[in-house]
Amino acid sequence: MKQESYELFKSAKIQTILDILKNELKTRNESPFWADKVIPFSGAILSVLIPLRDADMLFNPEGKAEEVLTPELFFKWNDFVSLKFLAFTIQKSNEAGELLRTKLDGSICENYQTVDLKPLGDYLAKNRVNLEDESLDFPISNYNLHQGVSNVIKSLL
Repeated sequence: MKQESYELFKSAKIQTILDILKNELKTRNESPFWADKVIPFSGAILSVLIPLRDADMLFNPEGKAEEVLTPELFFKWNDFVSLKFLAFTIQKSNEAGELLRTKLDGSICENYQTVDLKPLGDYLAKNRVNLEDESLDFPISNYNLHQGVSNVIKSLL
């Protein structure tokens, strides 16, 4: 992993990260099939992780606190099952007005500010993830596709 990637995830804005990914896609001559999927997928994930990073409320898919947004943490959330969990966690947290379903200290969770779920929700809905019932599964083909997208992103960073 390039050192620049760590600095990028540590403090950059969403658009800056997406612009760098776009530029890397161009220089690597990735297939348009992958190129059309990498930026929306990354943007959907970052639309939640960046606000959590900025509020010092990052956590991993196991609910454990994370101090810094790293490429590795970003990739943990690339897993489609984890991403669905993140969406429902933020939805429930937005409704409750505090961060739920994590192992972060309660005093930190009480300071939670609503995170805009529209970008992530739109992305998941477009990929046939049921946003009403967390127990319902999504097509395995979507899971496999997003594993491929995640691999392309790893190669770019």
